[in-house]
Amino acid sequence: MNSTIQKLYEIANKPTRLIIGLMSGTSFDGLDIALCEFTGSGTTTTLRLLQFVTKEYAPAFKEELKSVFAKASVSLEKVTLLNAYIGSYYAELVKASISEWGITAGEIDLIASHGQSIFHSPKHQRAADQYGNATLQIGDGDHLAFGTGIITLSDFRQKHIAAGGEGAPLAVYGDRLLFSDPHENRIMLNIGGIANFTWLPANDSGDSFSSDVGPGNTMMDQYVQSRFPGMYYDKDSAIGMQGTINKALLDALFDHPFFRAKFPKTTGPELFSLSYLHAALERSGQSRLSSHDILATLAFFSAGSIIEAVSSTAAGANEFEIYASGGGIYNRLLVDHLENHFHKKLRSTSVLEVNPDAKEAVLFALLANEAVAGKKAGSSYNFPMVSMGKISIPD
Repeated sequence: MNSTIQKLYEIANKPTRLIIGLMSGTSFDGLDIALCEFTGSGTTTTLRLLQFVTKEYAPAFKEELKSVFAKASVSLEKVTLLNAYIGSYYAELVKASISEWGITAGEIDLIASHGQSIFHSPKHQRAADQYGNATLQIGDGDHLAFGTGIITLSDFRQKHIAAGGEGAPLAVYGDRLLFSDPHENRIMLNIGGIANFTWLPANDSGDSFSSDVGPGNTMMDQYVQSRFPGMYYDKDSAIGMQGTINKALLDALFDHPFFRAKFPKTTGPELFSLSYLHAALERSGQSRLSSHDILATLAFFSAGSIIEAVSSTAAGANEFEIYASGGGIYNRLLVDHLENHFHKKLRSTSVLEVNPDAKEAVLFALLANEAVAGKKAGSSYNFPMVSMGKISIPD
């Protein structure tokens, strides 16, 4: 037997595993690196988040990612080059983090790498064609495994699509295992580039599901980057706070079949883009609107899509709590809209002992733990319960 296959077998049978989860989102801030300790698997899983860091990307690298992101036509050569480069780059960032934490690669059982999403294309967003759901993440797992010497699982979303899903969001499995509570109805809200949530009813029933709800930060970030050179986002909502919500533009933004589709559903920056904004400005006759008003309206657009999704999902529940994560929790304007509507403070996932910035990296580490040590769960909870992640061995 190959010695690494033997090692993988031994890892699967360990009572506790150390797994590094990696996540790079659509905002291109940097690589989130979470060192997780998992005991058990499935419904017996317990987690300890031991270390977390975000390794910030250099501006030039961000521009490289933007050049191939969410575009129907890009340089195939650039995608090919970046696929290998990102895998090796991640390896260097992981090795630097391990060194800073004072541990060795030999102490780590697995790496779980989400990769860098560059295109997401669920079938419902396209005109009728012969193709099904599709998504693409780059950052080759073999380069990452070879560069670190650690068994790596990557490319998690393809199995979800193969099993009948849309490749996203994948949070329901991890959210249900880690955050379900027998007494409290919970909304696990993640506001990244796209906003998504998981509904966890207190009785742990088959009503649990995850769904995208619409844009989180992506349209605001894209607009800021296009209008304010050198800025990547509206820090502290400084620009949007000076504006006024424009009702005509808001109505045009919400005028899309996505918002009328049933849960669960997925979307991405491929739909909610600058082109989408410009079309809405034209239809609503608001092409001369100020940047302040546009950002104020976009913040409420993101908040409004979340409000509608959460309200309709939790309509039958007497009480529920919202636990938030993702970069959008730092957008004061967006969060104010949510808190004003729900008449309650959004609670950070930190009260559940998971850093809100680390949550997505943690969830992919959990998927790796399940792929190696979990039992086949069948199909339930509106989610194809299949083993996700391609395994790359370092030798």
